[in-house]
Amino acid sequence: MVFLIHKLNLKQVYWWTFCMTIFKKIAPCIPVLIVFLGMSLLLSSTGFSKQRYTKKQRWVDSVFHALTFEEKIGQLIMVAAYSNRDESHYKYIEQLITSYKIGGLIFFQGGPVRQAILTNRYQSKSKLPLFIAIDAEWGLGMRLDSTIHFPRQMTLGAIEDNDYIYHMGVEIAKQCKRLGIHINFAPVVDINTNPENPVIGYRSFGENKYNVAEKGIAFMQGMQDQGVMACAKHFPGHGDTNSDSHVTMPVITHSSSRLKQVELYPFNELIKDSIQSIMVAHIHVPAYDTTASLPSSLSKNVITNVLINGLHFKGLIFSDALNMKGVTGFFSPGDLEVKALLAGNDILLYPQDIPRVIEKIKEAVKNKKLSLDIIDYKVKKILHANYDAGLHAYKPIDLTHLYEELNHPASYAIRQSIYQQTITVVKNKNNLIPFRVLDTLQFASVAIGIDDPTPFQQQLSCYAPFIHYAIKDKYASDSIYQDILKKVQNYKVVVVSLHGLSNASANGFNISYSSKQFIDQLRSKTNVVVVLFGNPYALRYFQDVDYLISAYEDQSIVHKIVPQILFGAISLKSKLPVSASSGIQQGAGNKISYLNRLQYAWPEHVGMDSRSLQAIDSIVKEGIQSKAFPGCQVLVARHGKVVFDKVYGYLTYDTVHHVAPSTLYDIASITKVAATLQAVMFLQEQGLLDLDQKASFYLSELKDSNKKDMTIRELLLHQAGLLSFIPFWSRTLDGDKKLDQNYYKRTSDENFSVEVAYGIYTIKSIEDSIWKWTVQSDLLPKNKEGKYDYKYSDAGFYILKRIVEQLVNQPMAIFLKQNFYDPLGLSTLTYQPLCKFPDQCMAPTENDTQFRNIILQGTVHDQGAALNGGIAGHAGLFSNAYDLATLFQMNLQNGNYGGELYFKKPSTLSIFTSKQTDTNRRGLGWDKPSLQSDGPTSTLASPSTYGHTGFTGTCVWVDPEKELVYVFLSNRVYPDATNYTITKSNIRTRIHDLIYQS
Repeated sequence: MVFLIHKLNLKQVYWWTFCMTIFKKIAPCIPVLIVFLGMSLLLSSTGFSKQRYTKKQRWVDSVFHALTFEEKIGQLIMVAAYSNRDESHYKYIEQLITSYKIGGLIFFQGGPVRQAILTNRYQSKSKLPLFIAIDAEWGLGMRLDSTIHFPRQMTLGAIEDNDYIYHMGVEIAKQCKRLGIHINFAPVVDINTNPENPVIGYRSFGENKYNVAEKGIAFMQGMQDQGVMACAKHFPGHGDTNSDSHVTMPVITHSSSRLKQVELYPFNELIKDSIQSIMVAHIHVPAYDTTASLPSSLSKNVITNVLINGLHFKGLIFSDALNMKGVTGFFSPGDLEVKALLAGNDILLYPQDIPRVIEKIKEAVKNKKLSLDIIDYKVKKILHANYDAGLHAYKPIDLTHLYEELNHPASYAIRQSIYQQTITVVKNKNNLIPFRVLDTLQFASVAIGIDDPTPFQQQLSCYAPFIHYAIKDKYASDSIYQDILKKVQNYKVVVVSLHGLSNASANGFNISYSSKQFIDQLRSKTNVVVVLFGNPYALRYFQDVDYLISAYEDQSIVHKIVPQILFGAISLKSKLPVSASSGIQQGAGNKISYLNRLQYAWPEHVGMDSRSLQAIDSIVKEGIQSKAFPGCQVLVARHGKVVFDKVYGYLTYDTVHHVAPSTLYDIASITKVAATLQAVMFLQEQGLLDLDQKASFYLSELKDSNKKDMTIRELLLHQAGLLSFIPFWSRTLDGDKKLDQNYYKRTSDENFSVEVAYGIYTIKSIEDSIWKWTVQSDLLPKNKEGKYDYKYSDAGFYILKRIVEQLVNQPMAIFLKQNFYDPLGLSTLTYQPLCKFPDQCMAPTENDTQFRNIILQGTVHDQGAALNGGIAGHAGLFSNAYDLATLFQMNLQNGNYGGELYFKKPSTLSIFTSKQTDTNRRGLGWDKPSLQSDGPTSTLASPSTYGHTGFTGTCVWVDPEKELVYVFLSNRVYPDATNYTITKSNIRTRIHDLIYQS
């Protein structure tokens, strides 16, 4: 300090001394100043700055003082509007707006675009912007067509993580705002302690007050964080009734102590948080008001004393709809509304006779029965809420892309994520669910109360081979049930799904005696998994079932989720929100583990864009129109989730039979990696196969041939000098290029037992002949370095198959079936599909005019594979898209799938899928992206990508960096194998490009 002063001139010293003196005087006040500044910043950041408060208050005051007495009364009224009515209704609403200055509308049935048009029309007629509301407890889909139906509240009651409910509230609020809606009359926070409740039931989060409160808060916060007013209902609690206030007035007989502890608990918790409005029920509660036939909605003690003064609620209070029998049966229009205002309601919802209501309110004010100050107070509350809803800066609804934005794929993705958390596995004896070792289980399903095939049954077939049955009429005769019983009783697991349930316990939830008896009889014979797509209270009829699932809702999305839970594609930890019986209590639920199986999801779940992927449709359409192929399957999976799975076109160009998800395609050379290479990787990992060992080490017949020095690695790299293609079949034709009778017959017998096509059989020793011709075949010339250049060849996989069979001491097809295909549940990935499936399940390949002179359908296209009876190392497999995706997802996961390790070492796949040399793009057996720009994959594919294409118009690509699996299956060789339009048009790689771009 002394040093600094020494360096200053005299004038500077004077200034320094003056500043220090001032500092000493104000120093004691510095902490106070800091606190003052901090509080100012805090108030400003939380919206309580004087400037903001003044702006809002100024708007409210200016609007309020401009209102006439009649206009003030109008602000207290909210009437029902519909967008599915005729012009007379629309003009009636306009008249109420222009003549009676009503303050708001609650929309019911209709459609989103129609409602938006009407909202703009009505708003344009109103002096003040209208307060718009809707009853959307489970989203706009509750009231409007063409909009999203989110889970109902009892379904949500099963969720453990309430963040899902918060996000649902956010999503519903966004959709409300897009449609010009300011209030959503949700959540229902009634505690459904009465299983016979006919009006609340599934509208409640359940019977546990803590669960109801927590979920109500999450839903409320989600909506209000987006600027849409939430409304808790039905105060003081409508959960313990056995009558419907729409048709009569229920009575709640509990004591005030019980009501405070239970029914009021959720309301109190939401009030302590931030709920902006509450709706009062038309129920009679003697503990609060003994006036005969007086509903809570008209009781001053209930609303003013209990809700406002007792619970300190400061927000808007709505009456329940004033057209309901719970009030109209006891009070006439006009008198009813006056009583509602006197009781403490702010907004009169759905009054019946607007002119009479207004006259009665004016008369009550004139007679001093109703104070004008009370009306003014209520109007100001409403105007404050109008401001918070943005009505001070009202803008008409923009109709552009309205439907698309209300149905955005991201919203559907959120909906699916929520539903996935709700399904409850109520009973799970010995942890059978999720199903693990599929090859030891045989599956059947029976759907009761619905036509087959159901989405539920179709999804089951994605995971394992099922035989499906359906009993559409649940009240069918016993003989029909007994017939099904005989057909399924010997399966190890039978999944029985119950559909078409009602929510009324009075009629037993529409569950027939015959269906219950059928399940009881079947349980005595095998493992029965009962899935209840409906009201969880109906579980009471199945409390003795060992494997019991509550799915809550009979929705297509739920149908598709439950199978994923059964097979461990989704983990689960939900709990029943209600008690169904003494043996099935609230809180019941089993945790279900994730088994790394493919899940079905939306692209938005994995960072992809649905609408970008939709462009695949146009590329496929182009391919079909240009006759690159008659039809195809396209599947995309990322992060273990199938996000695109579509079938297109027909099996042939005659457009008779559509391609189906179950359609099998001849996958041609994909067989190399889906069959032979799987076995090779397995053997190498087990130490039974040395990649750098000579093939002749394993096959002695090669030791004296020109193939004695080629190694396994060289075979896998297609650098062993083998010819690209050896037309073995041409050796079996006679001089006229027809089937040589020494080799073929039209009927099978002991010597001619190998089927090469329908009605064509070759000699049983043909495989030995082909092997002999393979061993004797010429080699390609070596390059200058004395090595073989890369040359793609089928012949190497003839040799590799032979080595595999030598090492496993059984046919390769059986080895693969036992060790890979059956445990993975791959029923369609198979050789010789006609042994398992009818020919109409297969897409025809070529109309073979050179060899077999027949349309090939279900018999392998490749001639060499056909001569081997359809089982070869390079070709012969058939599959649908899903089974192929499953196999390659297992590879992507380094052998870990369904709770099993198919490859024990994580390094196995990387050894085989890595690029081996700078002069050859391939891995070991696997194809990979090209070193140039004209390869088989998208140029956007990462270098780690691996897979294969097939001559018949197929491909499978796996990208470990993006965790991506892409499957394309077609029969481009139908009817002519020389049709290369698919390659010239770059169909498969353009689709691959789109996948990356999405």
